[in-house]
Amino acid sequence: MPLIKNGERVGEDAWSFIEDDAPLPETGRVTVTLARLQSDRETLFKRNMHVGVRLQPADNPRDLIDYLDRLELVEISFPKYVDGRGYSQAQLLRRRLGYEGELRAIGDVLRDQALLMVRSGFDALMLTNTDQKGFEAALAEYQNVYQSDARGAVSVFEQRHEST
Repeated sequence: MPLIKNGERVGEDAWSFIEDDAPLPETGRVTVTLARLQSDRETLFKRNMHVGVRLQPADNPRDLIDYLDRLELVEISFPKYVDGRGYSQAQLLRRRLGYEGELRAIGDVLRDQALLMVRSGFDALMLTNTDQKGFEAALAEYQNVYQSDARGAVSVFEQRHEST
């Protein structure tokens, strides 16, 4: 599946998701479930691996507080496009918990959601279809915003009153 990061298409994704019952590789960039991160944290971090976690909609991002400084990637799953809990998880990670690593939306990621996902704090989107040009157009569609966002966009109000 295509991956867009910071508005540009990335070649091959270097990360691999490891199922809970699969053995961990000795090296590499791996993402695991929150449950596996909590149960195998010593093994994961001891191997000096590049570690990421995949959150499901019911997972609480606050459970990552002790790991945020060691996680390079947090994937947030959107199993259906109508499930908006991932937006709240992204906002919580960026705004309240201060996560600065890569935040990736995976699953049922559609063009219509791209701009809102980026404004919620995602810097990478794993596309379910290959309409890259449509995603690029969606991300460039609005240059001015009326509300601040998790990425620090300057609102129209702030722009107007900046010079006074």
